[in-house]
Amino acid sequence: KLPLTVEEIMNFGESNRELFIKSSTCSIIPITVTEMGLTISWIFSSDPKSISFSVVYQESADTPLDQCKVLIPMTRCNSHKETIRGQVKVRNAGIYTLIFDNTFSRFVSKRVFYHLAVERPVIYDGSDFP
Repeated sequence: KLPLTVEEIMNFGESNRELFIKSSTCSIIPITVTEMGLTISWIFSSDPKSISFSVVYQESADTPLDQCKVLIPMTRCNSHKETIRGQVKVRNAGIYTLIFDNTFSRFVSKRVFYHLAVERPVIYDGSDFP
C-alpha cells in the first residue's frame, strides 16, 4: 500500500516509480483527493509478463471495500508488450485507488514501472481579453 496525495503526485516531476509485486499478491496506490475537476492520469509497464489493473473510488477510508465504486474494472494488461495509459476525472472528493493485481501469477513476481500525473482544469477567466 502506497498512499499518496495530489500534492505528492504533482511533485513527482517526470520521474518513473517502481513497484515490486510478489506472485499471488497485489499492490495498491490510494490517492486522496479533496478537490473536484482534477484529472488523474497514469502510464505503466510491467516486467516480466502481464499484470491486472483496476481503479476504484472510495468516499472515505471508512467505506468498506465492497461498497467502493469500480471506475475501471479489473483488466489483464499486456503491459510487458506495450505501455498502458489511462486517466480518470475526479467527480467527487475521496480516495481513488489504483490496483496492480498479480494474484493470478503463482510463481512469477513482477516489476511495475509507473508514472502518475494530476492536472487541474484550465479555467478561463477572460483576463487576457483587452
